[in-house]
Amino acid sequence: MKFTTLFVALVAVPSTSAFAFTNVGPRTKSSSALRMAAEENTSTKEIKVGVIGCGRIGLVHLGAINKAPNVKPVIVSNPTVSKAEKAAADFNVARFSADAMDVITDPEVDAVWICSPSQFHAEQIKACAANNKHVFCEKPIATDLPETVEAINACNEAGIKLMIGLQRRFDDNFRRVRDAVEAKEVGENIMIKLCSRDPSPPPFEYVKGGGGIFADMAVHDLDMSRFLAGEDPIEILATGACHIDKSIEVLEGSEKFDTASAIVRYPNGVTAMVDVCRQSSYGYDQRAEVLGTKGMIQTDNVYPNTARIYKNDFTGNADMPYDFFLSRYNEAYVTETIAFCESLVNDTPVPCTGQDGLVALVMAIAADKSAEENRWVKFSEIVGSIYCESPTACEVIPESVFPEGFLPVDDPSQLLLPDVDQQKSDEEPVNKLKKAWMSLMN
Repeated sequence: MKFTTLFVALVAVPSTSAFAFTNVGPRTKSSSALRMAAEENTSTKEIKVGVIGCGRIGLVHLGAINKAPNVKPVIVSNPTVSKAEKAAADFNVARFSADAMDVITDPEVDAVWICSPSQFHAEQIKACAANNKHVFCEKPIATDLPETVEAINACNEAGIKLMIGLQRRFDDNFRRVRDAVEAKEVGENIMIKLCSRDPSPPPFEYVKGGGGIFADMAVHDLDMSRFLAGEDPIEILATGACHIDKSIEVLEGSEKFDTASAIVRYPNGVTAMVDVCRQSSYGYDQRAEVLGTKGMIQTDNVYPNTARIYKNDFTGNADMPYDFFLSRYNEAYVTETIAFCESLVNDTPVPCTGQDGLVALVMAIAADKSAEENRWVKFSEIVGSIYCESPTACEVIPESVFPEGFLPVDDPSQLLLPDVDQQKSDEEPVNKLKKAWMSLMN
């Protein structure tokens, strides 16, 4: 039990809270501004990167990397090696492989983009940490909480940067709402509303084993509620149903839902309401609204163009909203990639941290539990179920079998070692505690 006491002391080092308002949003420059900065500083180090996964998301990030100043992709991998070969040719990358470890162990690589299927993320993040490579990882970090904590701590222990891809934070529309909240343009927050509705449901094979509608789909909206609220969420009430694809009703948990809604409680009586549905007959529906004491701000859907039709039986947009997430959020993916590149080149804090990814997963798991048990669930219930024998050896255990002397935590940040940027600001106390931990383990 000595380690448990020391681990609590280690994570208690002053650091930015996982939910803190000043740490939940990106402050990014445009690509043109980044290029100008690069031209002004020709001595800036070139960062060489590798990309794991050459599917749709991997190709989006490769294109964005090629737009970022002082960053060069040098190797890509994909299990179907022909995809890696084509990506290398299309994006002028020198080397390609079928093995992700070839990217992770490449001596020329400074940072790795992980765009592989979710079940491989945690293992690949840990491998990057072991090889001293900075990491950009598409959400989720892992498919369960213990692996998520372990992967983040592996990076923090190694002193490498970890950024998580929650691309909506980098969308101009949601960013403008966040800016209005931060500047108090509509006064103090009263209520937040978010909706996500896909054009058509995914196939049964995608839904099965996908983690359920809260972890797979609503996690973006839950994260956005925190992004806009800028406060620690307290608890959640969630429910779900199947209206569209009756074939998924045989699945377990929230995988059997194609429609869901949730209410998230924040301090000072602020509530966030989220609704998601896997089918929208009128296109990809992605909207946000914040009601404040002095007004309201909201976003509308994004259309391919601004053309409108005026007829005696119809007035409105000439075309439907974008009907696919890659077209709707293409610029957001580019912006988040450039933001991480800027962090690497200038050695500045990443704008979307491992803690952000952990909290988003905690919120999704709490929503699942709420829908299953038909009750309000406090987020501290989920966080408090994690027991870590060491920063990189964690498990979920029932309260009835907690080890003697174990004190559950209620803040996700308390499960994590300070990240590389926090270590720089709190270098002396962190190093002392790290040395004490190492001596105990030895």
